[in-house]
Amino acid sequence: MPAQELSGGELTRRGAAELVGTGLLVAVVVGSGIAAQNLSADNGVRLLENALATAGGLAVLILVLAPVSGAHFNPVVSMADWWLGRGSSSGLTGRQLGVYVPAQLAGAICGAVLANAMYGEALVSWSQHHRNGGTLLLSEVVATAGLVVLIFALVRGGRSTVIPWAVGAYIGAAYWWTSSTSFANPAVTVGRAFSDTFAGIAPSSVPGFVTAQLVGLLVAVAAVIYLFPSTPAPRRVAVAESEEAPVSDVPEVLFVCVHNAGRSQMAAALLDHYAQGRVHVRSAGSAPADTINPVVAAALAELGLDISKEFPKPLTDATAREADVLVTMGCGDACPVYPGKRYLDWVLDDPAGQPVETVRRIRDEIDLRVRGLLAELVPGVELSPSLVAVTG
Repeated sequence: MPAQELSGGELTRRGAAELVGTGLLVAVVVGSGIAAQNLSADNGVRLLENALATAGGLAVLILVLAPVSGAHFNPVVSMADWWLGRGSSSGLTGRQLGVYVPAQLAGAICGAVLANAMYGEALVSWSQHHRNGGTLLLSEVVATAGLVVLIFALVRGGRSTVIPWAVGAYIGAAYWWTSSTSFANPAVTVGRAFSDTFAGIAPSSVPGFVTAQLVGLLVAVAAVIYLFPSTPAPRRVAVAESEEAPVSDVPEVLFVCVHNAGRSQMAAALLDHYAQGRVHVRSAGSAPADTINPVVAAALAELGLDISKEFPKPLTDATAREADVLVTMGCGDACPVYPGKRYLDWVLDDPAGQPVETVRRIRDEIDLRVRGLLAELVPGVELSPSLVAVTG
């Protein structure tokens, strides 16, 4: 199944988040480097100050912007997401990658200019800090590969919620255990060339660093494919201490997709109809839209289900914790994972922008899955006739 395409407005919003996030990341790196240079004479202390600020700032930026764009802030992460997500609904499409990478590069440059401005430096001052040599390039290969493997190992292992802290900790540590101080990011590398300060890199050193980072990307993709195959995906099937985790007397089911405007709304409406109070049903979106897809509402109305009073709702930590069963429908890595819960991933086409005939097909497939889920959750339940069969 191809990855989900986004509307122009939604893709622009995500691109803006990548631009802002990458810009602020570079502002943190360069700005804390300037502060360290002003405050300390010892290079070791300067590096420590720079590393701590970068690690903390990166973690916070990921926490804030992950629900919007995934908080890549790094072309190699976006490229890996595109490559590893091909053929599924979880990765970037080529079109989305074409927005993310330029946004990251532009944001990185703006971030360096911002940091220079905040400290009274020339807005653009080409760095004279030459970073050359095989040891530095090898370090960039290793640092970049390690970063990408870390991220996708956590994603595929169902531990996405710890990514902000894990990535921050990794980068903070890699400042010290790599001789290059772990740039591990082509956009940040380009941005840091615009500041002749502690964290800068001479423009002539940028091509070598970026090439090494791309090599690291290739190494990482191969490692992820081999070590963490996506099928079966632990987070999709049953990320729990036991696959037979008990549910409450009245089980709570949460349907999650990206916009909570189509698939999850159909699933919630259908299960609520069939369950007749024997299951609590909710739906949410990792990036909720403004309104429900009108074609989806019309397709449900054909079955006698009225969702005119419903609206897209955001996925929250509290909502996810209350659910016994979480059914994901392409919400990507924004779906939180908690022990003791049952996880299902229903691979379904996205109804956004589709004609009513396609939406009906998606609706009918959801109807079949919902009825099967209800039979599992409430053993012995007498299911009412399928609305699709009755109206079809």
